[in-house]
Amino acid sequence: MTDDDASTEEDGSAPAHTTDVARRLEAILLVVDEPQSLVSLATAVAAPVAAVRQAIETLVEDYDGLSGGPRRGFELREVGGGWRMYVRAEHDDLVSEFVNSQAPSRLSQAALETLAVIAYKQPVTRGQVASIRAVNVDSVVRTLLGRGLITELFTDAETGAINYGTTDALLVNLGINSLDELPPIAPLLDDGADGFDEMVAR
Repeated sequence: MTDDDASTEEDGSAPAHTTDVARRLEAILLVVDEPQSLVSLATAVAAPVAAVRQAIETLVEDYDGLSGGPRRGFELREVGGGWRMYVRAEHDDLVSEFVNSQAPSRLSQAALETLAVIAYKQPVTRGQVASIRAVNVDSVVRTLLGRGLITELFTDAETGAINYGTTDALLVNLGINSLDELPPIAPLLDDGADGFDEMVAR
């Protein structure tokens, strides 16, 4: 242990190495869209799993205001065996209103195509949507979430992948009462099932 480490531990704050790992974890957690396991995070920041676990605990306490600082408007939450940053529940309406006010009035072609895949295949993961469309859909999914047209239904317990589905807002915008009223995908993909399932299975 270095002199610096000793001094930090004596005054009650996190050791220097934990602080360094925590800073690197923050950089990764700011850009991920799916919960990340401790092993995945440890690989990303090149640190032992034990050090990552300790740094995660430090960050959670920091964000929750338990280490002397203010309680943040976001939190670090464990979901489906992985960790990801989330807006605190009490700020959901505020963030949704802000995102909607910044969003363009019309959806892009990419957003419409992604929305169609989710509508017909829900529940569906972002990876499955990307496989069907053969392009990265991360930013498009964030846009659709921000517009309130899709929502996170559940997280797969084994893979940590989030499954998405459409919201009532989509039905309102389409002027229909249920997804059963969506037009059939034929003749492009017959009834839609075969084409979609084959592409998702690849």
